[in-house]
Amino acid sequence: MEPILFYGVPSGCSFGSIVALEWLGKPYRLSRVEMIKEDFMSGGYRFINPVGETPALITGSGAVLTESIAILNHLGAESTDTGLAFAQGTEEFDKLNRMLAFLNTSFFSSFAPLWYVYEHGGDEAAKAALREYGGFKVRKAHADLDRMLGDKQWLLGDRKSLADAYFLGIARWTDYHDVVDRADYPNIERLYRQLEEDPAVKFAHAIEDEKPAQSAGGYLGGISVDDALKRVRPNA
Repeated sequence: MEPILFYGVPSGCSFGSIVALEWLGKPYRLSRVEMIKEDFMSGGYRFINPVGETPALITGSGAVLTESIAILNHLGAESTDTGLAFAQGTEEFDKLNRMLAFLNTSFFSSFAPLWYVYEHGGDEAAKAALREYGGFKVRKAHADLDRMLGDKQWLLGDRKSLADAYFLGIARWTDYHDVVDRADYPNIERLYRQLEEDPAVKFAHAIEDEKPAQSAGGYLGGISVDDALKRVRPNA
């Protein structure tokens, strides 16, 4: 059975997993999760991921896997011949895992205070404090990553990896939060613009926007959450 990726809109970090699947080129399907709908957790997706986040993956065996790093490492373990991921125990794997961990724990989480302000109401003084704190965290994460990237073409060096796919799904969040100008971080800006020209990235944008999308990988089409549930292995 082909894997099924549940991706969240609008602007879920699951975007990176769509790009990764395109790069890897193996057959897969996508299931759209409208995160802004108040009742999205009352249906089948609660069974897939009780915490209500995307991405989630139904693997080829019918097991359910959540969390971006776990999904990317699962996909990468089956595709080490692509150069996008590496065998566990190698120095290259450690570098990839380190970068994925940084992107998840520092880059991703830096936006958390800003997303709270964006999605919730509340006291104006409290929101102002969260915006100030979030802005500091986002600027620091960008500065740290800009230094780590340096003059390398990709996050790990002269070849792209699954870390670059995950990066882009998060980096675009600055479009929602006016706390950082990406141009102030020239290495990040260069990588971001380079990725935006990638066919897999353009495909992922089209999928999110529900526009005609031409897959260069193994996309077999969309599937509803309810239909995807029928493929879950019992007790997976």
